[in-house]
Amino acid sequence: MIKKPAGSRRNKRLWKTQEEKKMVVVNTENIPGREYQVLSLVTGCCVMCKNIGKDIGASFRNMVGGEMQAYTQMMAEAKDKAISYMINQAMSMGADAIVNVRFASTTIVAGGAEILVSGTAVKFTA
Repeated sequence: MIKKPAGSRRNKRLWKTQEEKKMVVVNTENIPGREYQVLSLVTGCCVMCKNIGKDIGASFRNMVGGEMQAYTQMMAEAKDKAISYMINQAMSMGADAIVNVRFASTTIVAGGAEILVSGTAVKFTA
């Protein structure tokens, strides 16, 4: 059994408004049983960094091995924020769902990373 780090945010989502909860977000090209009209590409991007104290702790963890919990949490938070930004962009277009969702990440600076999420906003027709 895999134990989550104390204070882990892995299963907590930042998008909590009722509108955001209604948005269907999938990484497949189709939603079984649903027909829709393609609206547009939507994206969300978040760049996050940890503070110097977390960087020092992560450096020690890097020497001895194991999960860098501060960075795992940072990436999870950045992912959730990027998804929230993407959902809000889709909502502003009147979308009902986002299909074909993809993620990319890059290191911007030491201790900082960017998460980019993109998908196709769609409107249900039936």
